[in-house]
Amino acid sequence: MVSLPQGFPAGASVPDIVVELGEVFARAGHELSLVGGPVRDLFLGRSSPDLDFTTEATPDQITAAVEGWADAQWDIGRAFGTIGIRRGQHTLEVTTYRSEAYDAASRKPVVQFGESLEEDLLRRDFTVNAMALRLPSFELVDPHGGVRDLHAGVLRTPATAQESFSDDPLRMMRAARFAAQLGLRVAPEVREAMSDMADRLRIVSAERIQAELVKLICGADPRAGIDVMVETGLADIVLPEIPALKLTDDEHRRHKDVYQHSLQVMEQAAELETDADGPVPGPDFVLRFAALMHDVGKPKTRRFEPGGGVSFRHHDVVGAKLTRKRMQALKFDKESIRATSLLVELHMRFYGYGGQGWSDSAVRRYVTDAGDQLERLHRLTRSDVTTRNRKKANRLSHAYDDLEARISELQEKEELAKIRPHLNGEQIMQLLEIPPGPLVGRAYKFLLEHRMEHGPLEEAEAEHLLRQWAEDHL
Repeated sequence: MVSLPQGFPAGASVPDIVVELGEVFARAGHELSLVGGPVRDLFLGRSSPDLDFTTEATPDQITAAVEGWADAQWDIGRAFGTIGIRRGQHTLEVTTYRSEAYDAASRKPVVQFGESLEEDLLRRDFTVNAMALRLPSFELVDPHGGVRDLHAGVLRTPATAQESFSDDPLRMMRAARFAAQLGLRVAPEVREAMSDMADRLRIVSAERIQAELVKLICGADPRAGIDVMVETGLADIVLPEIPALKLTDDEHRRHKDVYQHSLQVMEQAAELETDADGPVPGPDFVLRFAALMHDVGKPKTRRFEPGGGVSFRHHDVVGAKLTRKRMQALKFDKESIRATSLLVELHMRFYGYGGQGWSDSAVRRYVTDAGDQLERLHRLTRSDVTTRNRKKANRLSHAYDDLEARISELQEKEELAKIRPHLNGEQIMQLLEIPPGPLVGRAYKFLLEHRMEHGPLEEAEAEHLLRQWAEDHL
């Protein structure tokens, strides 16, 4: 690591590879600057996972400059001016100065190469990302007051917000994301432009929006990011199920609305994440997003009862369907969709047994239905308790403690995660002397139900049970 000179925060440094690359470009007669997030993070005391550079050199000149120095190089997007470089363990990106904008009816930016670093910085999303470190001299270039805005904790744009968001509407999502990740307050004029231009987000691909949403949800303060999305109208386009919660009263009037309750559940779920060695390492997008979406079925299932109460029957099932549909629209992978929607569907399961005590049968079904999402379900269910009634909160917490104890107790005896029927399909066909077909499936289901209700049997007992069943079904 190379320490930075006076004028930078104490202890600020950059990897040796940054200086090496600057010297390579200087020898080739080209400018090079470290730019964007890595420079911003120097002032935040954060380590940046990416090293991004900008230069006046064209893509062909970039490849020529690093020839013989780089272990490998490739086009990340030559049309966008970006070349990827690998040197040892480092992967770097170098991009030609540029400006870009979206056509009003297009999802793809129109790219034009620029001629100066200042011009390149002007087209960047926010002032805190419009700073550069010239290499190898370490001269800070900050024409738009990025350091000032970082110290003030405010998010502004180098050009007008309208120009910035016209260039790339995804920047509106980034504003919400930076509120969640960095704790920055979105400037009033930026919020106003986001509200006015939110509909422009429709031209951005679902994949790009998804990437920003994941970073937001996994940020240090996802609640702040969701609030920005809802207050500016971005959520009406990206996650319309969330602002809809503001119109649905909580059935116990404990919260201002179900929206606030959902944000609190998401915060509490994040607090229950584990370290890297635990069962739910944080930040965990699936757990947090399931917590945010767990009550999205309430608006469609709200019913006013004769006594003045409000009910939301089956909102868990409806919410799971809505969650699945929204995640599909945002092009999430199948596993994330399955896991998240399953958690939403099961988040009320605990309350169906809470006052009855946990029979062995109920425990088996709970664990089997949760499958590989059991640890996340534990955390989601505990997080869903937001009552201010301390006595009630303690009672629910103790009830869930009891459930987890019952799961551990049965787990030791029966390997709950691997519950199968007493006999497999081949044994069923052999014992009943029947070919493959629907009858085998019905016998299999009968044995699985018996296993759930009564626990494991010895093989001889299971065979006797199956023969008894077959007398009424063959």
